[in-house]
Amino acid sequence: MDIKKNINLFNREVTSLGGRLIAVGKTHPPEKLLEAYQAGQRIFGENKVQEMTGKYEVLPKDIAWHMIGHLQSNKVKFIAPFVALIHSVDSFRLMEEIHKQGKKIGRIVPCLLQVHIAQEETKFGFDENELYSVMENPKTSDLDFIRIDGLMGMASLTEDKEKIRSEFRHLKTIFRTLSSRKRPANIMMTELSMGMSSDYKIALEEGSTLVRIGTAIFGERG
Repeated sequence: MDIKKNINLFNREVTSLGGRLIAVGKTHPPEKLLEAYQAGQRIFGENKVQEMTGKYEVLPKDIAWHMIGHLQSNKVKFIAPFVALIHSVDSFRLMEEIHKQGKKIGRIVPCLLQVHIAQEETKFGFDENELYSVMENPKTSDLDFIRIDGLMGMASLTEDKEKIRSEFRHLKTIFRTLSSRKRPANIMMTELSMGMSSDYKIALEEGSTLVRIGTAIFGERG
């Protein structure tokens, strides 16, 4: 794989469609990520805490690290000091833990709420009603060391492009609804993370601001 060439191509395409590229390096060694960095990439995504912290230690410190995988509460403390954005906040309990760890170190931790939009039980996330409950919960505004920048969702793993499009469109509708509602000061609603290597074009067409691309840049997982 010509990683530098891929980074340049994807950045041009994603930017032209109004989004930003997250280069997902999961299971790939730091050397491959460094090639992408040398091509100008600064936003990288990982889905495991241990892998992210290991790469954080050895790679340049101006990288913005995005946690895109399922996050366990007991692992928050390891990434809270440096993570640029946690995409996968899927429970109020996890929000409370992120706030707790942020408070310990005096850092507001930016996050996205993960929404379950796929018709697959294996996906994590809030359902639509639970999102509204978070907005209306008086405890949410007390979590002043967490900032909710928007939403994240994953479409069904299917070849049916119209199904994928409808799921992304549904998430965008939820995003617009939440953006128009009165909400706590720590909920911003500026980012919409949806789209991966197989469906990023559809996601961008439906309003994604962040796409998570790994395989198409770095090749098959190591």
